Amino acid sequence: MEVGPTDDPSEEGWFTDPYGRHEARWLSAGHPAKLVRDEDVESYDQPPGEPPTHAPMRLEEEPVEDGGGGLRRADEAELDPFDPAAARRAVLDVFDETSHTQ
Repeated sequence: MEVGPTDDPSEEGWFTDPYGRHEARWLSAGHPAKLVRDEDVESYDQPPGEPPTHAPMRLEEEPVEDGGGGLRRADEAELDPFDPAAARRAVLDVFDETSHTQ
């Protein structure tokens, strides 16, 4: 889904391919990168040595199937510090579950 062109040189993410060769091209720091996408297939194609023919339009990412519940923000560590005891309990719980199924 298109949401508009980028005027920010620091933009990063999936945009329509400014060269019109692929459905989407990754922009890094506002510059087209070699990472491209057509439907669900990602591949590499160096940006051509010619000026872009289209203004890149930001593409919204498809929602993650779990609704994003498994995603975490980089600054969440400050809000939810790592708890070694909880991590140990989680590992032991998994080990306990797998030992009963074998």
